Amino acid sequence: MNRTIRNFAALLLAFALFWSGSQAQDSLDIKAYYTKAEHMIPMRDGVKLFTIVYTPKDTSQKYPILLHRTPYSSPPYGLDAYRSALGPSRDFAKEGYIFVYQDVRGKFKSEGDFVVMRPIKPDKKKNTDTDESSDTYDTIEWLLKNIPNNNGRVGQWGISYPGCQTVWGMIDAHPALKASSPQAPAIDMFIGDDFHHNGAFRLMYTFSWLSGSARTRTTPTEGRDQPFNYGTPDGYRFFLNAGSLSNINEEYFQGRVPTWNEYMDHPNYDDYWQRQNPVRYLKNIRQAILNVGGWFDAEDFFGPLETYRTIEKLNPSNKSVIVIGPWRHGGWASMPGDSLGDIRFGSKTGEYFRQNVELPFFNYYLKDKGALKLTEALVFETGANEWKQFDSWPPQGTETKKLYFQPNGRLSFNPPSETLAEGFDSYVSDPAKPVPFSSEIRTTQGSLWMVEDQRFAATRPDVLVYESDILETDVTIVGPITASLFCSSTGTDTDWVVKLIDVYPGDAPDNTPNPKAVRMGNFQMLLAGEVFRSKYRNSYSNPEPLVPDQPTKIEFSLRDRFHRFLKGHRIMVQIQSSWFPVIDRNPQKFIDIYKAKESDFQKATNRVYRSGNLLSSVIVNVIK
Repeated sequence: MNRTIRNFAALLLAFALFWSGSQAQDSLDIKAYYTKAEHMIPMRDGVKLFTIVYTPKDTSQKYPILLHRTPYSSPPYGLDAYRSALGPSRDFAKEGYIFVYQDVRGKFKSEGDFVVMRPIKPDKKKNTDTDESSDTYDTIEWLLKNIPNNNGRVGQWGISYPGCQTVWGMIDAHPALKASSPQAPAIDMFIGDDFHHNGAFRLMYTFSWLSGSARTRTTPTEGRDQPFNYGTPDGYRFFLNAGSLSNINEEYFQGRVPTWNEYMDHPNYDDYWQRQNPVRYLKNIRQAILNVGGWFDAEDFFGPLETYRTIEKLNPSNKSVIVIGPWRHGGWASMPGDSLGDIRFGSKTGEYFRQNVELPFFNYYLKDKGALKLTEALVFETGANEWKQFDSWPPQGTETKKLYFQPNGRLSFNPPSETLAEGFDSYVSDPAKPVPFSSEIRTTQGSLWMVEDQRFAATRPDVLVYESDILETDVTIVGPITASLFCSSTGTDTDWVVKLIDVYPGDAPDNTPNPKAVRMGNFQMLLAGEVFRSKYRNSYSNPEPLVPDQPTKIEFSLRDRFHRFLKGHRIMVQIQSSWFPVIDRNPQKFIDIYKAKESDFQKATNRVYRSGNLLSSVIVNVIK
């Protein structure tokens, strides 16, 4: 009788946990259905990593393990303190998994030393040879042996730095690791992610991240550092007053952020940066991979694309797919996804991803549950506001076209006339008055600026503006966008910022509701934008000065997009030489910018050419 009662109670618990309705999902009492335990898991070199495990109380079945490794802490700490939700989204708790959260080596309650983007050691010869790959392997091995009721399968997921941890875990992976979802992983910190873009230093983000996440510590702790006090809400003013990068450590960090000084000692793409990139080791990937990125991710959009493309190249028979939606950094994890800033997307794309992609992916590979109807690429077409599936990314059936810069600020798919009397446009770039990246007053960059109305920049004299005629039909671009500039400067170095913009019709209706009273008529939506530092035009490792006033060709990627410019809209391109303080100021002199003095900064007259053999353009792939 007692056994019957216990079995019936277990069935009731299982029913409540795994078949509850949508309202119960959002209010699921984690403590009622899960048991929490805390462990110090030993790594092969003896260092112990603090790990929290949530195990279903229903023991009538076995469960897969979902692992999350992070340098950002795994709160709440203490056996009686429970998370309000478990896993990548709330739906996972009712499905039933063993959820594991781990502080990585050297962070919070784990032992050891933390190294930002710790390089992979491919040839480990002894137990003291450890990296994030081996720490993941050792963690999984311990969990399988010590956590009861696991079904022998493990999945790993993470966003941003935890996304990097997921990529590292895929390298020389434990055989039990059956599904990985690296989401917005930072892969190359010099070329495309987080701290640099195309060699240009991302000042605002790097300052904020390192001051809060890379300070030295003396002992394991569960407390977070206090955020940096800027003393003003005006980041533009703060960073301009801070002066040259050479002042930052002494003025604000006083040696407490050693990684900042390491960055200052490595201004070019040397071994320090190159060895941090893990994708070269993404061989023999046997587990299923769900790569996730956001079109408007300001931090790490390069990373998911680079990870996906490398897996495709090195593992022809892989089970890797890519999903890209209209999201900011990590926005797919918690936001509805129906809007970003003033731009509306017509549906709750975040909810769609969580319910129809992410949960079915892990259920399918870790629980043999359900069907998985994912093609190679699931991507959201902005402008048209529709999800599309393709058998490859970028898809086939496109035509490469050039948007040529024309006289009088015009933009056209047709090249300009060969008889132009003056074949360039110019402006004065002044480091003392750099072009702001946003019209908002803020100390950290935020995310809404990636779709922000660019009218605030279009009226500046140091911003070139090229605009098409009103489109008579829809124009859909897909895949990589390339800025192809023929340009010159009176300086020996300068930055080039190129922005591709969707200009709304003059009679475009305002959003409803519209609490900020934003007028959408002629709204200039930032669609894609990137920066390139001229001295790296031939090599990121071996910079070269510009020859003053000599035209040179500089090409760089604005990354991928999938967007429909609707009939009645216009296409615009803006070009400038500063994007402050997202990007540090270029002295416009060939110099180690990290060691530059205030006296090194100078004005420069920059030209963009558009005639003869010097036809500058933006190259796009148009769906036929």
